[in-house]
Parts: sequence; C-alpha cells; structure tokens
Amino acid sequence: MTFASLGLSEPLLRALADLAYETPTAIQRAAVPLVLQGRDVWASAQTGSGKTAAFMLPIIERLSASRREALADVRVLVLVPTRELATQIEQAIRGFVRYLPPHRTCLAVGGVSINPQMLALRGGADIVVATPGRLLDLLAHHALRLSSLETLVLDEADRMFSLGFAEELNQLLALVPSSCQKLLFSATFPDSVRAFAEALLRDPERIAVADAVVAEGAGIEQRAIEVDLASRTPLLRHLLQSSDWSRVLVFVASRHGAEHVAAKLTKAGFDAAPLHGELSQGARAQALEDLKAERLRVLVATDVAARGLDIAGLSAVVNYDLPRSPVDYLHRIGRTGRAGEKGVALSFVSASTAAHFRLLEKRHQLALPREQIAGFEPQELAEPPRDPSGGVKGRRRSKKDKLREAAALAATTGKPRN
Repeated sequence: MTFASLGLSEPLLRALADLAYETPTAIQRAAVPLVLQGRDVWASAQTGSGKTAAFMLPIIERLSASRREALADVRVLVLVPTRELATQIEQAIRGFVRYLPPHRTCLAVGGVSINPQMLALRGGADIVVATPGRLLDLLAHHALRLSSLETLVLDEADRMFSLGFAEELNQLLALVPSSCQKLLFSATFPDSVRAFAEALLRDPERIAVADAVVAEGAGIEQRAIEVDLASRTPLLRHLLQSSDWSRVLVFVASRHGAEHVAAKLTKAGFDAAPLHGELSQGARAQALEDLKAERLRVLVATDVAARGLDIAGLSAVVNYDLPRSPVDYLHRIGRTGRAGEKGVALSFVSASTAAHFRLLEKRHQLALPREQIAGFEPQELAEPPRDPSGGVKGRRRSKKDKLREAAALAATTGKPRN
C-alpha cells in the first residue's frame, strides 16, 4: 500500500516524499481512510508507530478541500500532554503543508508568555496544537472559541490523565460541539480513559496496533546490565567513553536525579544537560535543539521526554532508573532506532530493582541476558528467595513473619498470642 492509495492529494504526497516517508505504517493504513471519511476514531497505538501523520495528514487534506477565507473560530484542535510533543506536532504540520496554501497554525503551550499566543489567535486559526492548561487559560481570556470546531484530536490521552488533566479534559468536553469529529489516541486504556472515550466519541471505529511495534520493528538492541546503585554514574561515564554513541538520552526518575547526573557528567568532561518539567519552556526547547544539533552529547531526562519526541539519529537510550510501568519502558526505548535506523537501549539493573525489571520483561515477553561490565561487577547481594513459610531467607524477620509464627504457635499449643 502507498500513501497515494490512501486518498491523499498530490501536494501532500510531494511533501511526504521530501520528508522521506516511503510506505504507510499500520496505524496510518488503518486511520487515514477513516479520518478522511469524517469518522470518530478510538485508536490504541504506541510511540514510534507514526500516529502524528496518521491523524494530521487526513485532517490537512480535509481542511484543504474546504478552505475558509475568513476565520473566526478554531477549525482543528490537537490536545497533547506535554510542550515537547506539542512543538513536535506543530513542526510536523509545517512539513506536511509546504506545498499547500498557507494554513494558520498556532502553538499554545505553557512555560512562555500567553500574550503572543493570544495575538496569534486573533481572527481564529485553522489548527491549534495545545496543552490542556494553556488551552483553558486562552479560553478564560476569550482568546479563542471552539463553537465551530470541526475536528478534535486527543493524543496520548492516558498520559494526560496520569498527569492529572482529567478535570480539564471534562471541562473541554462541555465546550466542544457534539457534531465535530473526535479522534482519541492512547497507548493504554485505563478505566478513566475508557469512560472518557465512551462519553466523547460517537460510534467510533476502533484501531489497535500491537504494543511491540517499536521493539520488534525498529532495530532496537535491548540490553540489561547488572550494577550496584552507587556505581551507575561511573558505569555510565565508562560506557560513554568506550562507545561511539553520538547522542544519548539517559532516563532518570526525578528532577533532582536529572540535575545531579547531568552535573556529574559535565564535570567529567561530557557535553550534558538536564531535561525535566520544572525547567522553563525556553530551557527545555534549547536542550532538545542542542541535542539534535549535536551541541550536546547527553540529555539526562525525566519521563517528560519519553513520549512523542522524535530525535533523528539518537544512538542510545539508557535507563539509569528503571521506568515505573511497562508502557513507559516501551516509550523510553522508542526514542532510539527510529525510521529504520539502529539503536541500543540499556537498562541498569541493581539488586533492589531486579524484581521490577523481571516484571517489565514479562509484560513485553522479553528474556534479556544479564550482563556485567568488567570493573563494575555488582557487590550487593540479589534479593534472597522466600522460604516456603513466606519469610525471606537470610533476613531479619519482619513484623508479619513474627505474627505468622505466633499464630502457628497458638494453633499447635492452644495458648493465646501475646
């Protein structure tokens, strides 16, 4: 199947050729015809599957077929959880429309002044790409109206709910015309997202793309390296020195971790910087731009960078701290090995995190061999096996173990527990 067979016009096909889009991905093959038909879509698709093009190409096609000279409202609203993903989608739109008549597109995100965004929205817009908080701010300032909205896209819906945007999304639902087309994309569908989707969508077409699309199709070499917690930073320095990785994304669990590890690497002579949600939008954008331009070699990030970012030629992803969930693991490693390139994803596994990593492996049907790097062999003992009575061998008895023993003693002797 080709992009032409999906019903896209010649100007879009020319743009896709310039951008080196060769054949449609599974989500694009399924979603583009449905969106062109004006159907509501409920799609399950992971990062790296080509979601942005899957919804934006047919949306742009429909906008171009029914141009409106005078705009008063917003025609298309794309709502996403993070500023980085919003920026990336806005940049993708610019590439898609290069051979089409001008489209008024506005990026509306927090972390920067609202005033330029309010000015940009005067007279309406064809497409607004926004984060929930800034969108509600603009609505409160009467900077835009949604009464004539033609298409609403919610991308990474599960992430928006996990970040606490449920109330904002429900406020939005009340403002959106019931007649507009609605597209919902989510990697997972917890109960909160499922209930929202059922309230939002009208007779939707459901699309599901397998979880393993990134791991199996993108040439990602996955490795698990055993190391003590205290030795992770020296090991990371060693790997950076001994590998030819041009650009590396290191994932940590917290803002403090991002700042700490980036500072340690900088002190050791590496071009490194942190990326986390408490940085200003300008600082976050600059760090990403520096990595893409190879002015930085290492970006140390929290999961704010896990979803949606497309960094061409990213050599490696390192899970310095393991992700909390199996879905986050897939999103993290999906930053490398994109567009047919090769990449490597390393996870540091310590004695205290070994059990959690086994759960991640089980979820993704993996069985990665455990590696040890000479000079960084772990000294901490692995978690000891549990004995048949439920206690843990080689450890001090816990309160539960003591209560269990007391109950067993009472049962055999007839004496009450103290």
